[in-house]
Amino acid sequence: MARPMQVSRYWRHFHEKYMLIGGKCENGHVHFPKRSVCPVCGSREIEEIELSGKGKVLSWTIVRNPPSGFEYYKPFPLALVELEEGPVVLTQLTDVDPEEIDFGMEVEVVTKKIREFEEDGIILYGYKFRPPVK
Repeated sequence: MARPMQVSRYWRHFHEKYMLIGGKCENGHVHFPKRSVCPVCGSREIEEIELSGKGKVLSWTIVRNPPSGFEYYKPFPLALVELEEGPVVLTQLTDVDPEEIDFGMEVEVVTKKIREFEEDGIILYGYKFRPPVK
């Protein structure tokens, strides 16, 4: 039986999941999520930055057989999104017809329900991406 994440872990990752907080090293390399060491140059001088939440779809697929606990959402699009600042995130696309997804499609971050644990009623929220609302 899958258990929800621990409360302490939830709060430790709050900024990453709800505000898209990444890191930028002294040499200008931006990464997400924030790390203590730059994955490009190895610098340990990392500042916390809030990412714009805007990006473009690099590639995508439709998940038809999701892992346990995510059956409610099937089928759903899963995409690689390149953020304006450079990092690439693997994310679920939402509020879009799968037939409308295309390479280079502009998307923006949105906070949505990720999963609900029926046994204790805990709901986990996180980021997904959708076409911009105009």
